[in-house]
Amino acid sequence: MGLAGLRIVLVEPAGPINVGAIARVMKNFGLHQLVFVNPQCDPLSEEAVRMAVHAKEILESAVVVASLPDALQGCVRAIATTGRVRSVETPLENPRTALPWLLEEPEQPVALIFGREDRGLSNEELNYAQRFVHIPTSENYLSLNLATAVAICCYELAQCVAPSPTQTPNTTEIAPFDVVEGYYQQLESLLLHIGYLYPHTAASRMEKFRQLYNRAHLQTTEVAMLRGILRQVEWALTRQQNHQDL
Repeated sequence: MGLAGLRIVLVEPAGPINVGAIARVMKNFGLHQLVFVNPQCDPLSEEAVRMAVHAKEILESAVVVASLPDALQGCVRAIATTGRVRSVETPLENPRTALPWLLEEPEQPVALIFGREDRGLSNEELNYAQRFVHIPTSENYLSLNLATAVAICCYELAQCVAPSPTQTPNTTEIAPFDVVEGYYQQLESLLLHIGYLYPHTAASRMEKFRQLYNRAHLQTTEVAMLRGILRQVEWALTRQQNHQDL
């Protein structure tokens, strides 16, 4: 389900311009489920629709409910955004580290909850969430616009499911364990043969090589290339030995 199953829940939004801007940014990042809890403005007002630009359908398909529990019906995970320190021990988290958790249940509905423009979410409303996100801002100006907060979170969520447009998607295969293990065995045999390794220290030295290659996350084609190098070295050693025997 990915982002398609994620609900953006707005509790008592009062500004139609904010509402329209939120619909627009949701469409920018591939989110479509918008839920209003007791809205204090008309989500389909002229101001909201004009601000939404080409995302009017998100406003038109938005669900309006009376309470936060109604908005969370069927959801298995919920994160609430807050700008203040909670009285309980649950920590406030950065969006980049917390929001991917919502997408770990790809077949189930999940929710990201935003509070009122002027006072956020109440303690009672915060109790409906399992985790809490705080967007760090400058100490010189802590207040963050609602639509801006939604935009930051939508961006972070989108990065969880799609590669950067400036990058080429990685379609190569990470080498299976047995493929890499075959390379390690071939490497150890060659290094013993040329005297780089000694039998009594081979295990500890090979452990270092394993750590090095494990950090590289070798792809199958890369392992094939490395094994090709080893075979060429083995061939060259055999050829040199044959010449010496002559």
